[in-house]
Amino acid sequence: MKYISTRGKIAPVGFKDAVMMGLATDGGLILPEAIPQIDRGTLASWSKLPYRELAFNIISLFATDIPAADLKALIDRSYGNFEHQETTPLVKKDGVYILELFHGPTLAFKDVALQLLGNLFEYLLKERGEKMNILGATSGDTGSAAIAGVRGKENINIFILHPHLKTSPIQALQMTSVLDENVHNIAVEGTFDDCQNIVKTLFNDLQFKKEYALGAVNSINWARVLAQVVYYFYAWGRLPEQKEVIFSVPTGNFGDIFAGYLAKRMGLPVEKLLLATNENNILARFVQKGDYSLGKVVQTVSPSMDIQLASNLERYLYYLWDENPEKVSSAFTELQSTGRIVFTQEQLQRVQAEFMSCTVDEAKTLQTIASFNRETGYLLDPHTAVGVRGALECAPGHPRVVCLATAHPAKFGDAVERAIGAPPPLPPALAALVGKETRCELMAPDHEKVKAFVKAKA
Repeated sequence: MKYISTRGKIAPVGFKDAVMMGLATDGGLILPEAIPQIDRGTLASWSKLPYRELAFNIISLFATDIPAADLKALIDRSYGNFEHQETTPLVKKDGVYILELFHGPTLAFKDVALQLLGNLFEYLLKERGEKMNILGATSGDTGSAAIAGVRGKENINIFILHPHLKTSPIQALQMTSVLDENVHNIAVEGTFDDCQNIVKTLFNDLQFKKEYALGAVNSINWARVLAQVVYYFYAWGRLPEQKEVIFSVPTGNFGDIFAGYLAKRMGLPVEKLLLATNENNILARFVQKGDYSLGKVVQTVSPSMDIQLASNLERYLYYLWDENPEKVSSAFTELQSTGRIVFTQEQLQRVQAEFMSCTVDEAKTLQTIASFNRETGYLLDPHTAVGVRGALECAPGHPRVVCLATAHPAKFGDAVERAIGAPPPLPPALAALVGKETRCELMAPDHEKVKAFVKAKA
């Protein structure tokens, strides 16, 4: 299996090089040259496999340059520290299925990808005798999950940018209380988009990227998306009937839902992908009206979706535009200058054949947490509540709707308390954070300042 860029200006590379490259050197995102096709017989045989075995079967189709025994060991190590034996269990509440993706070390769905990515990095760096400086931006959960994935690992430093005072207090503590020497937290006085723009700017400085061996953990890294494909297949296999399913995905960066799109392209029977957003609804506007125009970021109770520039959308647009890298390049040049991408009516119809979308504002989010808890006894975090409300509004009565539960409710205690009048019980991993020593650097949203900090600490 070889990998190419959405912008078409890199020679095809293997899986190992794709993982280490992160952002393609031409500024595009990495995709496989071809998407493996899974026939019905194979799907049936996969449907009841344990999680790690299923992960091996799927990931091995894409990671063809890693020996099978090594890949299996990497997968086993990555999911051996999840608290639930099923890794991502599926539960049914109030007529919808909930795929619990929060049983990893930092209680967020990003652990599923970042535990694997951390182990892949360590394996590849050791094999190559190299070192890496990971640079990433987070709206909350990516940072803590990335840090948990690489803390204390050999040959790796990690620099994580988060928007100052715009994550939940627990999310900030999960990052800044990690004092390992290879971990560096930067609080940027701005938005998540400011953080992400700084990271992209530094990755596009090819001399700096090469000299300081920058590596990516954001969902621009292909291995992140690939790891997330697995749980779509796993959820489908755990349904009482293996028929077409709707997945409701709360998303701001389009990474998680793109993994679902990829699963569908591989042959998973997906009827529709339901894209659920908060007030930062650029993706919902894109699906409903073909309107992809940048707005101002609004702070909400679901901060991991407080995003306007959805970096993973580029991967989907590559397929929407019939794998035309010149079209991708020109569109993103246009986006930088005009703040929008324009779509034809025919393209919009193709988008709507794959996706439907729903915007859930803050009031509805809190109302959903409250009513769902009252009716089922089950507590949703605010991001999952956006997905559940989207499912109840956009696919009412459908027998097979799977909502992705992206975080443990205790990670967003303030929002949950506003909804139900009491704070959620803290699991031991989060209770242990209270009062811990922290370390973090506060900076203006200036890529030169971040660059100087990386140079000093690398």
